[in-house]
Parts: sequence; structure tokens; C-alpha cells
Amino acid sequence: MKITQAFHFEAAHRLPNVGEKHRCHRLHGHSYRVELRLEGAVDPASGFVADFFDIEDAFGPLREILDHHYLNEIEGLENPTAELIAMWIFDRIGPKLPQLASVKVFETPDCWAEYEGG
Repeated sequence: MKITQAFHFEAAHRLPNVGEKHRCHRLHGHSYRVELRLEGAVDPASGFVADFFDIEDAFGPLREILDHHYLNEIEGLENPTAELIAMWIFDRIGPKLPQLASVKVFETPDCWAEYEGG
């Protein structure tokens, strides 16, 4: 079984490792969407792979760090690409959610990165 829970946060960033003429080199913001996908067996007693409230509790502290902040100032996100944000989230939330299979980070509705660990 696969389940997914989505979250949103607003944040500013710039990409320091692209050329100065690249539009993402300049400071800008996104309305990010994060999807946490968990996979596993359905527990016969609870009927859950994982309780959505537990997923929300696990992501909450990370959302506080990210929401309405300048991502480049967060340790580990000095070059905050969607790919690196997905990895950063996975590495921090994975120990709390053992069934975590992937993290998707959408910068826009049409652009995202998905990290499956490893």
C-alpha cells in the first residue's frame, strides 16, 4: 500500500551556483508543495500504513524551519535546489517515519524533484 500526505510552505531562496544571468541566481520565492509518500503493509488493527496525524507531527518541526524563511541561511540548504531540499527533508524525517519511500518537492505546479532515499 502507498499513502501520500502533502504540505505547503512559503520561502525565499537563490541559487548561488548558477551563472549571474540565470534568473534563479537572483533572490525570489516559491509556494512550495511537499509530498511525503509512505509504503508498507496495512496494519490489521488500525487499518493504517501510518496515521496521517503522525506524519503531520513528524513534518511539523521541519515546516517551522522552512516556512517564511530564507532557505540559503538554513544549515544544509546553502544551495537550495528542489533536489537538495527533497534530500534534506528525507534525511531528517526518515528516522521518524520508517515507511518513508519518497519526498517530492514542488517549486511550481509544473516543476518538482522526487527523492527516494539512498
